[in-house]
Amino acid sequence: MGDQSVRIIPLGGLGEIGRNMMVLEHDDNLIVIDAGLMFPENEMLGVDIVIPDMRYVIERRQKLRGIIVTHGHEDHTGALPFLLRKVWAPVYATPLTQGLIEVKLREHNIRDVNFRPIRTETPISLGPFEIDFFRVTHSIPDGVGLAIRTPIGTIVHSGDFKFDYSPVDGQRPDFAKLADLGRAGVLLLLGDSTNAETPGYTPSEQEVGQTFERLFAKAPGRVLVATFASNISRVQQVIDTAGRYNRKVAAVGRTMVNNVRVAMELGCLRVPDGLLLPVEDINRLPPRQVAIVCTGSQGEPTSALVRMAYNDYRAVSLMPGDTVIVSARPIPGNEEFVNRTINNLFRLGANVYYDELLDVHVSGHAAQEELKLLLNLLRPRFFVPIHGEYRHLVLHAGLAEKVGIPPQNIVVMESGEVLELTRTSARVVDRVAEGYVFVDGRGVGDAGEAVLEDRRILSQNGFLVASVTVDSKTGRILAGPEIVTRGLVYSQEAEEFIEGAREVVEEVVRVASPSELRGRLRESLIDYAYNEIGRRPLVVALVMEV
Repeated sequence: MGDQSVRIIPLGGLGEIGRNMMVLEHDDNLIVIDAGLMFPENEMLGVDIVIPDMRYVIERRQKLRGIIVTHGHEDHTGALPFLLRKVWAPVYATPLTQGLIEVKLREHNIRDVNFRPIRTETPISLGPFEIDFFRVTHSIPDGVGLAIRTPIGTIVHSGDFKFDYSPVDGQRPDFAKLADLGRAGVLLLLGDSTNAETPGYTPSEQEVGQTFERLFAKAPGRVLVATFASNISRVQQVIDTAGRYNRKVAAVGRTMVNNVRVAMELGCLRVPDGLLLPVEDINRLPPRQVAIVCTGSQGEPTSALVRMAYNDYRAVSLMPGDTVIVSARPIPGNEEFVNRTINNLFRLGANVYYDELLDVHVSGHAAQEELKLLLNLLRPRFFVPIHGEYRHLVLHAGLAEKVGIPPQNIVVMESGEVLELTRTSARVVDRVAEGYVFVDGRGVGDAGEAVLEDRRILSQNGFLVASVTVDSKTGRILAGPEIVTRGLVYSQEAEEFIEGAREVVEEVVRVASPSELRGRLRESLIDYAYNEIGRRPLVVALVMEV
């Protein structure tokens, strides 16, 4: 590679929402920016989460100088437990981000981690990379962007950001530092593209607070607000509004309780004495004195709100007159789960408010005018849009052209590709990672596309198992054939269908050689099922020779 180039390798987060992970490499030195998860898509049956293919880093772990985490959302931190099992490197994070990571690592029984603090006034050096930090506003406090000074020039990584001039925590974007970086010269900008298709400006988080005011004022009973457990700014607004309307607050949901505790300990969440109570105590108060902040805004099956919607949560039972605010926008792929939850809440008589009805949520990502402002402040020579589905990346590239970046200096990449950057060029030269890594129960990477395809077939067409015992010398049937089906035929049709399947097995045993018997049985039974009932089930053929 030589001394005059840096390799930029997104292992996730480009061409998709989530799974954000970026590698920068120069000579024998690597740094990693973020290591996040993605929630499974609808067709990823049985998968819990999706993480990046991190083999490129793990195989070069002796070169890894540090892991930098821009903020505490799980799409930037959720893969850290799986990475830190395989590599040893210092982890750089702001206080709130570190606290949220530690909660996640304890769940995975990972404790011996070398955390280093990020301070926006103090640069750090990791091999040939000198990294300065600047404050950004997002839907979680304590987020940062990075200015990475390399031997060939400065690379800026925006992190997730928007330009909120009145953030809940009072920490405004560091415009002065961004302007200074632009004046000094930026070789490459890696810019958040999540809201690149949204015109104008993203509203301030304070606008959600104004909606909360109106809903709390008219709520006849309890108020429940479901949001991401990591959205500490949103939790702060629930607490502030509840206090103004003389309501006590309970945090419900394991992750919410843990994150609220950590944020309070670090001073990132301001809670007046006596306002926050355990849910057991709050249930003894009159409904008009109660507010609850909980998990479940994405319709997650085991979350607090979803269990309440099914009357399956012992600590809180919903009742007519409750006001439920779903303060989040569904992540792509989660719409069905969210809609089902909202329908169930309405069935229980709750007054439900969600993004399509009222402004109960604002994005944490910059819209088009803010993206153009960042490009104008930094005036980078080269630009790579990051963090978003492919259409977001292309639209962001178009915005960069509009503000004067030459199209030949804009590179639209996808996860796994390798950008080779020099002082005068930026081009994709390789690909190092392919596909998703599925976390399925305790398995990491065990469930591949073949397993998911079997699950899809099972979910749609059921399965058929045929077992038969044959004489190893004569090939004569000694026992069976036995046929078992599930999810394939109705009981009234089963007897005739199964008898036909037995006849298929007997015929194949008569004509097939021992070496091809299993394969012929499987193919013949698939054809039989399709001809009889128009389905192609998952077929397992068991042949025992004695």
